[in-house]
Amino acid sequence: MLKKTVALVGMMGAGKSSVGRRLAAKLGVPFHDADAEIEEAAGCSISEIFDRYGEAAFRDGERKIVARLLSQPPHVLATGGGAFIDPETRAKIRDMAISVWIKVPVDVLLARVGRRDSRPLLRDRDPREVMEKLLETREPIYGEADLIVESENGPHGAMVDKIVEALKERDLVAGL
Repeated sequence: MLKKTVALVGMMGAGKSSVGRRLAAKLGVPFHDADAEIEEAAGCSISEIFDRYGEAAFRDGERKIVARLLSQPPHVLATGGGAFIDPETRAKIRDMAISVWIKVPVDVLLARVGRRDSRPLLRDRDPREVMEKLLETREPIYGEADLIVESENGPHGAMVDKIVEALKERDLVAGL
């Protein structure tokens, strides 16, 4: 049914994991969450990886995990917010998957990430300032995604339907 892996990209709080689970179920394919796989491989949380080893070590591990996941049969992959920013990872996604940027307004992102204190890039900083700076640098890169799907603060099912329609338009999914 799915011709290539669908790699969901976008900012923290965009709903990549939640939407990804639902999208995989709708498409009848496996779902993988790169952040969860990184935590499993490291034996600790992403926050702990950042604290113990720093962001560079986290990004190196992320690069390896995403490459491993992309080598598997077609599935839905939720990447971390910074994964697509890494040129090597972005190139692998471009070669081996269809990238979908879940584009979400900053106020919605802030409301979502404010629900948990597990975001190392936001810890001990002004979340709005950090998020706006990240968006400023990341949006042009996210804009390189194969598909861009705009999201609001609505049900994830609606987002899944938008992504499925975009995939159908590109003839990347069959049988739905």
